[in-house]
Amino acid sequence: MGTRKQREKQAELWIAHTELAGAPSHPFYQKLNELLEAEGFDEFVEGRCSKFYATTYGRPSLTPGIYFRSLRIGYFEGIDSERGMAWRLADSLALRGFVGIALDESTPDPSTISRTRRLIDVETHGEVFAWVLGVLASRGLLRGKRIGIDATTLEANAAMRSIVRRDTGANYEEFLRELAKASGLETPTREDLAQLDRKRKKRMSNQEWASPADPDARIAKMKDGRTHLAHKAEHAVDLDTGAVVAVTLQGADQGDTATLDGTLREAGIAVAELIGQEAKLRPDEAPKVNLNGIEELVADKGYHSGAVVERVKSYEVRSYLPEKRQKGRRHWQGRRAEQQAVYENRRRVRAKYGKSLLRRRGELIERSFAHCYETGGMRRTHRRGHKNILKRQLIHIGAFNLSLILRGLLGAGTPREWKNRRGVLILRLFLWLMCSHKSNSSLEPARTAVLDASRPFNPRCRVLGI
Repeated sequence: MGTRKQREKQAELWIAHTELAGAPSHPFYQKLNELLEAEGFDEFVEGRCSKFYATTYGRPSLTPGIYFRSLRIGYFEGIDSERGMAWRLADSLALRGFVGIALDESTPDPSTISRTRRLIDVETHGEVFAWVLGVLASRGLLRGKRIGIDATTLEANAAMRSIVRRDTGANYEEFLRELAKASGLETPTREDLAQLDRKRKKRMSNQEWASPADPDARIAKMKDGRTHLAHKAEHAVDLDTGAVVAVTLQGADQGDTATLDGTLREAGIAVAELIGQEAKLRPDEAPKVNLNGIEELVADKGYHSGAVVERVKSYEVRSYLPEKRQKGRRHWQGRRAEQQAVYENRRRVRAKYGKSLLRRRGELIERSFAHCYETGGMRRTHRRGHKNILKRQLIHIGAFNLSLILRGLLGAGTPREWKNRRGVLILRLFLWLMCSHKSNSSLEPARTAVLDASRPFNPRCRVLGI
C-alpha cells in the first residue's frame, strides 16, 4: 500500500508536453466536434467574425470557434453564467478537448468571454443561429410548414427594491415617504409605510416605475406567482421536428397579441432563407424544406383576437388559435372580413386535425422551454439589456437545435442524458435475462413485481406472455 509520505517529492522544473497527464475524450463532445468539423463550423464563424478582430496589435484574442463553443457549454452542462462556464472549462479535460485548448494553454477567464461577446454584434450571433438551422435542414430535421408559437418569462438580473420613479427618479421608499407626508404623517415609521403601501392601489406599474440597472426589464408575474423584473422570450417551433426556427426577446409587459407578428416574421424570414440556400446548394435533390414556406400557425388562446386572426390570414397562413370565453354576443357590424377569419379559425380549431396540432404544440414548445431554460440553466439571465441577453440566447437555443441531431447519432441530446442511457440499457439487459431464465418459485414474487413495473420497456416479456 502506498502512503502519502512515499508520494512526497520535489516538483519537476520542466515537463515535456508529451508527458502531461491526459484523459480520453468524452464520447458526447467528441461526436459533437466531429459534427461541427464536418460542417465547417470554424471556417464559417472565423469568416463572419474577422471584421471584429485586429491583426496588428493587442494580446492574443479568443478565437470565434472557442468563444461559441464556450457559450454552448452553458446549455449542455446546465450552467447559467459565463463565470460558471469559464470555471467548468478550466476544470474539465473533456471540455478542453471540445473547445480545442491544449493542456499547456490557459483557458479563457470570464472577463475575456464577456468582452468577446460585447465586441461581436447580435447580427453575427443570429448568423450562427441560422447556420445551425441550415445544418438541421440538410439532415431533414426542419420542414418549416407548421409553426407553433409560445412565450415564457425570464427573470432579469435586477432587483425589485432598486426600481425608481420614471418622473422623479425617487426610489420606492422615498415615494412612500412623500405620500405619507401628503397624508399628514411628518415622521412615518416603517410600519406606517407598510400600512400605506398595502392600502395604495396599483402599486407596481411599468408606466411609472423602471429599473436603473436594466432599463429593458419590466415588472411581471412569474410562473410561480412571484412579481419580479423580467423579460419575455418567444419561440417559433417547427411542429414536425421540434426545432426552434426563431426566437425573439421583448419586454415582459407586452401582450401575446402584440408580439406574435414579430416572431412569425422572423420565422418566415428564416424559412425563406433556408429555401434559397437549399436551392443553391442542392438544386438536383428533392427539397427538404417546404417550398411554400409557413402555411400553418398554432398558438394558445392568449394569442387570439379578431385583429390577429385577420392579420394572419392576410399573410396567407392558416391559423389554429383557440378562442377565449366570450361574455355575451359579439357584434360584427362593419367587420365582415374579421368575422369571416374568426369563423374559419374556429372551424379549424374544432376539427380533429386542429386538436392534434394543439396537442403537438403544447408538447414540443414546452419541451423547448424546459430544455433551454430549466435544465439548460437560463431561466434567470445574468446579462442586462435585450441585445446582450439575445446574444447568449441565440447560441444557447442553437445548442438545443444541435441536440436534435445528436439524439439521432447517440440517442441523447446532452452529456447527462447520454450518461443516463447507460443505466437504462443495463436495466433492460437485466430484465431480458430475467425473462429468459426458467421460472423459479423462490424468486417469482420479486421477479413478477419487477416485470410489471418495466413491462412497457421489455417487448420480449410480452412475446413470452409473462
